[in-house]
Amino acid sequence: MLFCLRMLLMGLHFMVAGVLGVLLGICRPFNPDNSRLCARLYALPAMWMLRLRVKTHVDSLRDKPQSCVIIANHQSNYDLFVFGTVVPYRTVCIGKKSLKWVPLFGQLFWLAGNVLIDRGNAQKARRSMLKTTHTLQHEDTSIWVFPEGTRNMGESLLPFKKGAFQMAIAAGVPIVPVCVSTYVKQMKLNRWDSGDILIRSLAPIPTAGLTQDDMPALMANCREQMITCIEDMDRVLNAAS
Repeated sequence: MLFCLRMLLMGLHFMVAGVLGVLLGICRPFNPDNSRLCARLYALPAMWMLRLRVKTHVDSLRDKPQSCVIIANHQSNYDLFVFGTVVPYRTVCIGKKSLKWVPLFGQLFWLAGNVLIDRGNAQKARRSMLKTTHTLQHEDTSIWVFPEGTRNMGESLLPFKKGAFQMAIAAGVPIVPVCVSTYVKQMKLNRWDSGDILIRSLAPIPTAGLTQDDMPALMANCREQMITCIEDMDRVLNAAS
């Protein structure tokens, strides 16, 4: 019963937040800080409705370099609400082009200055990637990427795709990993208190001076650090339960 009530409230909230986000985007279209404001608009009420307690330790994200590539593990659609509490200033996201057809959210995502990539068209995808490189180098804006490319549904971290690392090396900006504990299988949305979630950001990993030949080692280093962090957070939560 509680689960159904929460899903009803979340559906209403999603629509209301979408309308407000679109209005914000119309008032200041493509402003790179729209994403942060819209993320809070979705996340803060949702965390209250879902009764998920999110504890964060994200000093390296809060004090990030002006431009960087932020990479995070991707578990479920709830990531929109979970990570929304920590999206930093002037940070946009990369998403697939099909998102623009999602009513309200798609238009909000576009107006917020996020980057839509047509993965089925290699030429258009390359143009989008070149645009993000220019953004990183010249517009004091960071890019948030889920390098797994799809949701892992609470299983182990999936292999990383190259896009985020190509961008970081091409622009010469650091990579800031952000990790969330394995929450999707542990949260109990039919209980009043649904569970605890931990989010940690890791120290920036520099890419200045690296070439595309260094990319496999960079990817492996980032993935290993994130796996270690996620496992550590899961141990902390299991010990406390």
